[in-house]
Amino acid sequence: MVRICDDERGLLFKGGNYVKHLKPGKYFYPFGLYSVVRMKVDEPFSVPGKPIQLFLKDEELLKELTVVDVKDHELAIHYRDGKFAGVYTSGTYAFWNAFYEHRFLLVDTRNPEVGPEIDRSLFDKEEMWGHFQAFQIALNECGILYYDGVFQKKLEPGKYYFWKGPKTVEVQRVDLRQQQLEVAGQELMTADKVTLRLNFFCHYKVVDPLKVLEFNSFEDQIYIYLQLVLREYVGTLKLDELLNRKKEIGSFVLQKLEEKSRDFGVQFVAAGVKDIILPGDIKEILNTVLLAEKQAQANIITRREETASTRSLLNTAKLMDQNPTLYRLKELEYLERICEKVSNITLMGGGDLLEQLSALLTQRPRPSGKGKNPET
Repeated sequence: MVRICDDERGLLFKGGNYVKHLKPGKYFYPFGLYSVVRMKVDEPFSVPGKPIQLFLKDEELLKELTVVDVKDHELAIHYRDGKFAGVYTSGTYAFWNAFYEHRFLLVDTRNPEVGPEIDRSLFDKEEMWGHFQAFQIALNECGILYYDGVFQKKLEPGKYYFWKGPKTVEVQRVDLRQQQLEVAGQELMTADKVTLRLNFFCHYKVVDPLKVLEFNSFEDQIYIYLQLVLREYVGTLKLDELLNRKKEIGSFVLQKLEEKSRDFGVQFVAAGVKDIILPGDIKEILNTVLLAEKQAQANIITRREETASTRSLLNTAKLMDQNPTLYRLKELEYLERICEKVSNITLMGGGDLLEQLSALLTQRPRPSGKGKNPET
């Protein structure tokens, strides 16, 4: 006797050949000639050592099974009562529908991009790992999508999922932020054969990602072009002209770069010189010239001040000669200065103190005649 429970189904074999399936109940078959394989209805339909196609010819059995046939280029996402239950690759699969409703979503992996019908939360399931690949495009980036090396489209910032299948998926990211490129220590020769080193920079932003990706080494291409432009400009100027027109180098180079901006797929924002490094002997020469220039300027200023001082003394002398009161005030001024520097003064005899001090000054000859300086 064989008893099939409510949560079971049976498969009857006679002499190793499938006969029919058995529903819940009691069955009596001669022992040895017949055999029964009992199966749980909450488990996938599978008979060890027997192909599933052997049982799909049974019309009564098919009424209790949900069968899915997955081709080589497909994936089958399994939902049981609306909940994710697993994913299956190529093959034929059957499930008992006695207690559960089984639904399958077939995905064609020949089209790698995951469609909107797929819930993105499924990609967090362990069963899905190995069946897809994901690419994250940052907020300041642009993505370029390729299938088998062929351009497909641009990708805006976000996260993208692609099925692993017969096509190779590649995503290249391009940074859209403003970038800085530096030419450091570039040796250049001026028109008067002076070799110097130049530190130069330029700022740019990518505006055409597809154009940028056409270059094998994008930044190297800009770097080389920048070198050529600097050589073109510096080679036409003498050292003195170059130093005087230092600020104009950036404007010239930026103009040249803008002429090539479409070819590079970028927008050049700014350019300029950071440093001009001269050889040691040239530095010494320039320092000597600068020192001589400054010394000459200092001498001119000194002569100018001396002339002004002499002119002031001459004007003072003329005023004093024409005005005795002013002359007297000048005497008192000098008397005040003498008193500041003398600690003790001894005066003999009577008389007014101021008159005696004045008499000390008047012992020297007083100037006479117009135009003579009383201070001499």
